[in-house]
Amino acid sequence: MVNIFIDTEFTDFIDTHLISIGMVTAKGEEFYAEVPYPENACSPFVREAVIPLLGKYPQCIFSAKDLQTKMLDWLSSLRPIGQRVNICFDYQTDWDLFADALDYCVPEWCAACLVAEQINEISRYEFYERSRLPRHHALYDARANCIAFIEEKS
Repeated sequence: MVNIFIDTEFTDFIDTHLISIGMVTAKGEEFYAEVPYPENACSPFVREAVIPLLGKYPQCIFSAKDLQTKMLDWLSSLRPIGQRVNICFDYQTDWDLFADALDYCVPEWCAACLVAEQINEISRYEFYERSRLPRHHALYDARANCIAFIEEKS
């Protein structure tokens, strides 16, 4: 079983449109994409904190249709034969936008896993301090959650 930690950036809590998505595994595999979004739907916070971080990876800018194909290809490449993949997120909107990016055709072998209570906030804080990476970038936030994740003991 593979855990994939996702994070998204989006326009606003009310008029929600995907801006970017980051996905990271504990082994270090990463996926990042930015998509066109309606600028007029962006909140003041997004304009100030998120938009300035975009465009650093020009090869990761896709149309919505291309994003769907790229995501499915990447997810499929990580799936162990016959096993499920856990899509780990700390905020419900991340899952909602993930599903929307796949046109709600999420493969049956992808399982939604809300992990907010399994993210160690101190470890996440330390990740940003050590790496000097900015918060509110989907790829960096996905990395932080992956590093700060505490597996539940069964």
